[in-house]
Amino acid sequence: MAVKIRLSRRGRKKLAMFDVVVADARAPRDGRFIEKLGTYNPNTNPATVVLNEKQAIKWVMDGAQPTDTAKAILSYKGILYAKHLQVGVIKGALTQEQADAKFEAWKAEKEIQIQTKASTIQQSKAKSKASRLEAESKVSANRAVSIAAKNKAADDAIVASVVDAINESDEDEVEVANETTSDVVAETAALEEVVVEAAVEEVVAEAALEEVVAEAATEEVVAEAATEEVVVEAAVEEVVAEAAVEEVVAEAATEEVVVEAAVEEVVAEAATEEVVVEAAVEEVVAEAAVEEAPAAEATEEETPAAE
Repeated sequence: MAVKIRLSRRGRKKLAMFDVVVADARAPRDGRFIEKLGTYNPNTNPATVVLNEKQAIKWVMDGAQPTDTAKAILSYKGILYAKHLQVGVIKGALTQEQADAKFEAWKAEKEIQIQTKASTIQQSKAKSKASRLEAESKVSANRAVSIAAKNKAADDAIVASVVDAINESDEDEVEVANETTSDVVAETAALEEVVVEAAVEEVVAEAALEEVVAEAATEEVVAEAATEEVVVEAAVEEVVAEAAVEEVVAEAATEEVVVEAAVEEVVAEAATEEVVVEAAVEEVVAEAAVEEAPAAEATEEETPAAE
């Protein structure tokens, strides 16, 4: 089975990252793999490579064939140089300690080169940024100068127009002042007249107010007097009413006494008539008795004769 060291893609679109894997040559690119040796990120500058060096050297020594890109990555990390040294150790050209020392020295030198490249890139970026800023500042300064010149010209024109306007306004003000003086005098006289009229109206209003107050006081006094008169009349009427009531009571009492006297007189008259009637009755009875006695005697006299 042919074994290859190759890259397996991952990451998103336009930001790809790769895994360094050991896989069967017949497996698809992003398919199954035997072992993952590390990662490769080309998005940084310099590119970021992380490898398991021992396993990478082992697979290379075992005959795994790297692809072109994987070979460049292995060379960048010194894996191929380590293989060369290990072959020398196998052949007896040098010892393992010497090979390890040479590999460590190469790694240190390579790390210095990488750091130098990274610092150079950073410096170049900083210089490029500074040069761009300087160019932009120059452009801004030139733009500011041109704008200042335009503004100055515009300001000069505005100043000139303002001066002309001031001169014209001074002339107009002199004319207006002359015209205004007479207007002010007339307005002052009119204002004084208005003030005098207002004072007169105020005095008249105060007099009218005082008159109204006096009338109101008089009306109040009259109202109070009328109220007192009404109270007195009410008291008099009350006294008159009480006297009338007493008079009515007295008349009623008098009428009652007269009625009682009349009743007693009627009773006396009735008693007198009764006595007279009784006397008349007795007289009639007596007369009847007197008449009846001779009749009886005559009857008695006739009765024996009949026998």
